[in-house]
Amino acid sequence: MPHADNLILTLVGGFVLAFVFGMLANRLKLSPLVGYLVAGVMVGPYTIGFVADTELAPQLAEVGVILLMFGVGLHFSLADLMKVRKIAVPGALVQIAVATGLGWGLGRLLGMDNLEAVLMGFALSVASTVVLLRALEERREVKAEVGRIAMGWLIVEDLVIVLALVILPLLVAGAGGEEAATPLMLAQSISWTLLKVAGFVAFMLVVGTRVLPWLLIKIAHTRSRELFTLGVLAIALGIAWLAYQLFHSFALGAFLAGLVLNSSPLGHNAAERSLPLRDAFAVLFFVSVGMLFDPSILLREPLAVLGVLGIVIVGKSIAALAITTAFKLDRATSLTVAAALAQIGEFSFILAALSVSLGGMTQGTHDLILAAALLSITLNPFVFAFIDRIGARPRPPASGSPEGIALAKEEAAAPNPATA
Repeated sequence: MPHADNLILTLVGGFVLAFVFGMLANRLKLSPLVGYLVAGVMVGPYTIGFVADTELAPQLAEVGVILLMFGVGLHFSLADLMKVRKIAVPGALVQIAVATGLGWGLGRLLGMDNLEAVLMGFALSVASTVVLLRALEERREVKAEVGRIAMGWLIVEDLVIVLALVILPLLVAGAGGEEAATPLMLAQSISWTLLKVAGFVAFMLVVGTRVLPWLLIKIAHTRSRELFTLGVLAIALGIAWLAYQLFHSFALGAFLAGLVLNSSPLGHNAAERSLPLRDAFAVLFFVSVGMLFDPSILLREPLAVLGVLGIVIVGKSIAALAITTAFKLDRATSLTVAAALAQIGEFSFILAALSVSLGGMTQGTHDLILAAALLSITLNPFVFAFIDRIGARPRPPASGSPEGIALAKEEAAAPNPATA
């Protein structure tokens, strides 16, 4: 029976434990995301002690998804993507295809049907933007060529995910019942949905880019910080709700809202004002994901867990390494991009949760994906340490500095140890 204090207990339990375990993860040189996920496991139904409201938490997580996708749209840069489009676009698409294929193969070996196996593979194919940015920032490579390539790669993955979240309900529905025997009807449904999405996107880009920035400017003229922040959130949540009514996808509307505001003069201010709330609900999102994870799967199905983890860390890395090598990138850049993509995170959670809610994926497969995410995020710093040892050079000094000039002379005179 629900209690009147369920909301406050869920918020207190989620935030306090997320802070404690996030700090612990940070002290251990791990991503705070690991701590947030562990906090969710601690308040989930599969561990002893306090159990948060398992019905309320997913609804709070949905707000987290909306704000996460809103943030993706606010920081989306078509200009950055165009600079690295020749490698980022084909690289991301090929890597997604390879990882999805590997996931499908493993899923079939584990006894899954074709749809569930493909959904698992697709969820394993997309990397976490949060983890990637943290890794690049620690290595001071966000603005370097390898950082631009990796971020462009992730932008393509984000676009693929937005489309997948719209199409996924049709695929799952079409795979069951009599509709499974009519692929033409399924193709027509998908085509019609994509046409509606294209119309919605065009409307947002044509009308939204005029109305929403104008609205933000009018709100800014009130000189009220509260009203401006409230206006930004109202736009994000309102357009997300509209997209949900049309396409059953909060993510699409939130992404487009961020994309439209990104192009406005006050886009930077909008991002800044919404950041605290985005961070808070993003934490709740990761906590709620942890609540759904049954840690006993690590003992019950260790080989399956190793299999999905192998796809994320080894399979995706080899695919990325092969693609970047084919485009004749140097060894250090190829290795760094491969390591940056050797993890999964927030979008894998979103895809897996949607698949479960639609009936296309079992809870056991969902747990495998969560196990792969938690382990891959934890191991990602060690992956970077490994690729540094085998050939990814550390960040050099500035080229114009005395140290940089001396290093350039040394490298010109000596053989490269990475290729020795």
